Amino acid sequence: MNLTLIGNLVGGLGFFILGMRLMTEGLKYAAGRALTDILSRSTATPMRGILTGTAITSLVQSSSAVTVATIGFVNAGLMDISHAVTLIYGSNLGTTVTGWLVSLIGFQFHISTFALPAIGVGIFVKIFDHQGRRGALGDVLAGFGLFFVGIDILKGSFAGIESQINIAAFSDGGIGTTFIFIGIGFLLTLLMQSSSASIALILTAAAGGIISINEAAAVIIGANVGTTPTAIITALGATANAKRLAAAHVIFNLGTGLIAFCTLPLMIKGIELSADFFDPRHSTTTTLALFHTSFNVLGIILFVPLTRPLVRFLNSRFRTVEEDEAIPRYLDATSVTVPVLAVHALAMELKRIAAIAQRMAQGALSTDSVAGPRLQSDFTVIEKLVAATVEFCSRTQRSHIPAELDQQLPNAIRISSYYIDVAELAVDIAGLQSGIPALADSPSAELFMNYKKNAVQLLKESIAGQEKSCPESCTKDLEELQDSYRSLKGKLLRLASNGDMPVSHMVRYLDLIARIRRIAERSVKAALYTRDLKNLEQTFIPAGSDIPRPETPGKKLDKSL
Repeated sequence: MNLTLIGNLVGGLGFFILGMRLMTEGLKYAAGRALTDILSRSTATPMRGILTGTAITSLVQSSSAVTVATIGFVNAGLMDISHAVTLIYGSNLGTTVTGWLVSLIGFQFHISTFALPAIGVGIFVKIFDHQGRRGALGDVLAGFGLFFVGIDILKGSFAGIESQINIAAFSDGGIGTTFIFIGIGFLLTLLMQSSSASIALILTAAAGGIISINEAAAVIIGANVGTTPTAIITALGATANAKRLAAAHVIFNLGTGLIAFCTLPLMIKGIELSADFFDPRHSTTTTLALFHTSFNVLGIILFVPLTRPLVRFLNSRFRTVEEDEAIPRYLDATSVTVPVLAVHALAMELKRIAAIAQRMAQGALSTDSVAGPRLQSDFTVIEKLVAATVEFCSRTQRSHIPAELDQQLPNAIRISSYYIDVAELAVDIAGLQSGIPALADSPSAELFMNYKKNAVQLLKESIAGQEKSCPESCTKDLEELQDSYRSLKGKLLRLASNGDMPVSHMVRYLDLIARIRRIAERSVKAALYTRDLKNLEQTFIPAGSDIPRPETPGKKLDKSL
C-alpha cells in the first residue's frame, strides 16, 4: 500500500466527516426552535418518542445532538425520563439512515452529477447569506455534496488496494474472527467519534471486496456499540438524569449488539435470501444497510416492553443527596384519613421545608461569600416538597375530616408558599450579590453588613420560635429590621444624589436590601401560621394523651412538636 492510496483514504474520510458536520450544524441552525418544539411535544407515547427520535436523527445525522437535547429537557423537568429513553431508542435507529444513503445513492449514481453542483450552490448561498437561515441551508447543501465526494474517493481508494490486503490471513471464519471485527468497528467509532463515518468506511470496504459481508456486519455491530464511550464520557460529572440517560444508551446499544452477534449468520442469510427473491441484483451495501436497520428494529421491539422496568432500575441508580432530600418523609397516603396522622405529618414536613429554606437564605446572605451551586439544587428540593405538601393537603381535604382541620389546611399551603418565596428570594439575592461592588462609604458599608446580620438572626429566631410556640418576639425584631431598611435606603439615595455612588449601583443595592427585608417578612409570617398549625396538632394530640404519636419507618418523630 503506497502513500498515495493512504492519502486518498484519509482524504476521502475527511471529506465525509466534514460533510457530515456541515449537514448536522446547518440543519440544526436552519430548523431553529422547530427541533426543540418537536422533541418536547412528540413523546406522549413510546411509539411517538421512537418515531420522533428516528426522524430527527435521520434529519440532522447526529444521534449525539438528539441525545444532548434530550438530556437538557429531562434536566429542565420538561420531559420524563421514560419518554427520553424512547427518544434514545429512536435516535439509534435514525443512525442507520447513513448506511442507506451510502448504499442507495453513493453506489447507484454517478457522484459528480449531483455532488459537485450541490457544493457549488451551497457555497454561493452561504456567501450571500452568511449569518441567516438560508446560509445554514447552504451549509447543508455543501455538506451533502462533500458527504458523497468522500464516499466516491473511498470507493476509488478501496478499489486500488483490494489486491494488496489479505484479510484471509487472520480470518478463519470462527467466533474469534467475529470478535476481532467487532473490536475493529468499536475502535473506528471511538477514534473518529462518528458511527456514521465508521459505517460508510466499512460499506465502501465491503463493496470493494476488501472484507466479506459477515466480517463487515461484525464491524457494523462494533460501530453501533462504539458510540457508548462518548455517552459515558459526556455523563461524567453531569447530573443524575444525564447519567441515567447515558446508562440507557449503553444498555440499549449493548443489548442490540448482543442480539446482532447471537443472530449474525441467521440474519445475514435471511436478508440475502429475501433480497434474492425481491431483487436478484441487490448489492452488498444494501444487504449491510438492511442488517444494520434490522437489528436496531429488533432491539427496539424487545426493549419497548422493558422500558418501565428499565426506568425503575435507572431511577434507583446515580441518586444524589438532593433527590433523596426531595422525597417527602412524612406525607404518607395512609395518613390522609386519620386527623392525628395528617396534622402531625404536615407539621413535620413543613419543619423540613423550613430548615431547607433557612439554609438557603443564610447561604445567600452570607457575608464572606456568595451562595454556591447547592443553592439551585436546594431550590429544586423545596419546589418538589411544596408540590407534595399541596397535593397532600388536597387529598386530605377530600376525605372526611373535622372542621377544625379543614379550616387549617389552607394555612398549611400558605406556609409552604411563604417558604418557596424565601427560596426564590434567596436565589435572587445570590444573583444580585454576585456582581455588585462593595460599598466605598464606610458608614454605609457597616450599616449594610449589620442589616444583613440582623436579617440572618431574625431567620434563626423565626425557626426557633416555631418550636417554642411564641414567634411573637420575632415581630418586634422585624419592625426593627424594617426601620434599618428605611434608614439604609435613605443613605443609599443620598449617596447617589451626591454623586458618591453610581445610580446603577444604587438601584442594585436597593433591590438587594428590599429582597432581604422581604425574605425576613416571609419567614416571620410562616412562623406565625406554623404556630397555629402546631396548636391544632396539640388539640388532636393533647399533652399526656394515650394516643401514640405516629412514627416513620425506623425513626421516631419529634415528640416536642
